[in-house]
Amino acid sequence: MPNGKQTHATITKEKIWTKDFALICVANFFIFLGFQMTLPTIPLFVQHLGGSDQLIGIVTGIFTFSALLFRPYAGHALESKGRQFVYMIGLGIFVLSVGSYSIIASIGFLIAMRMLQGIGWGFSTTATGTIATDLIPPSRRGEGMGYFGLSGNLALAFGPALGLTLIGTLTFSQLFIICAALGLVAFILSTQIQYKKVEHSKHKTTTIKFDIFEKSAIKPATLLFFITVTFGGIASFLPLYTAEKGMDGIEIYFLTYALFLMISRTFAGRLYDQKGHVAVFLPGALLIFTAMLLLVWLPSTFVLYTAAALYGLGFGSVQPALQAWAVDQAASNRKGMANATFFAFFDLGVGIGAMTFGVIASNFGYSFIYLTAACSVVISMLLYVTLLFKSRKTGQGS
Repeated sequence: MPNGKQTHATITKEKIWTKDFALICVANFFIFLGFQMTLPTIPLFVQHLGGSDQLIGIVTGIFTFSALLFRPYAGHALESKGRQFVYMIGLGIFVLSVGSYSIIASIGFLIAMRMLQGIGWGFSTTATGTIATDLIPPSRRGEGMGYFGLSGNLALAFGPALGLTLIGTLTFSQLFIICAALGLVAFILSTQIQYKKVEHSKHKTTTIKFDIFEKSAIKPATLLFFITVTFGGIASFLPLYTAEKGMDGIEIYFLTYALFLMISRTFAGRLYDQKGHVAVFLPGALLIFTAMLLLVWLPSTFVLYTAAALYGLGFGSVQPALQAWAVDQAASNRKGMANATFFAFFDLGVGIGAMTFGVIASNFGYSFIYLTAACSVVISMLLYVTLLFKSRKTGQGS
């Protein structure tokens, strides 16, 4: 945090909202909007193609596992080939893969293109998080990542609801073309950003073969894994769950979730900068846990929207704090790998959640998805307390 010895140059660097930071936020909004519009509609598309709940889980999971597998390479490429190369390659792959959905007529082809989309998503989101990290002053990283997260949250506010609304009047092919066009806008904006030049490590060639994660990011990334398991259940199965219960208004669920996610971004990042993750993680995780229990119960749309508000506040507090924690501890030439590790665990949680919940839904029903998700949040909370206790006992920082 700032101290009394700041020079004029240091004070100047404290500014968050530069032209490049604004551009990466706007580009991030468009790519996330295209992605979020497909999030609740892909399960419907699988059903349209004759797929089962288990296939919905596979289609969702294969995307995230594909992103997971390529994030380590993306992290290394960020430090060796540069931010712009990785980001634009990722955006280009995303546009081509999502655009191909407009001509898909079989689940096999869809799975193949979802794998390709996962590669593009893994590259682009690993890059964009690192680019934002480059542009944010270290002393305001929690706050800055919260603002950056707002760009994705705004897309979340409109994307799922917009996708579900459009699919009521447009064909799936038309919807996917629109989503690809949004990715193309992000690609065009990405050409206008001035990217940080990478700092090459002289030991890079001896470690790249075996180095697939950033060790300093493992603790927050592991906590994130157990949290994002819940996201796999919401993204893949909540529209089907509410339809089974005869409830309307799933679009309002996503709008409510995004609204409270944005609200949390206005204070959670600043709280992290001032008091650290100890002031953010457990309260946020408790809100997520409560939201999962409400979804297990789910007697009315009021409870559905309450769960959305709690989940938004909780996830919006926990995710940027954990990301800032992961990046803060990494060396300057390892920020890309720290982000790659962080998002790899994000993907792993969503992918395992979606695939596991597909089996659970087929055998036990949709409500058991959220009971299992609640248990995953409890594991994350217990693990955090254990890590905190150990770090304080040894007198070491987290």
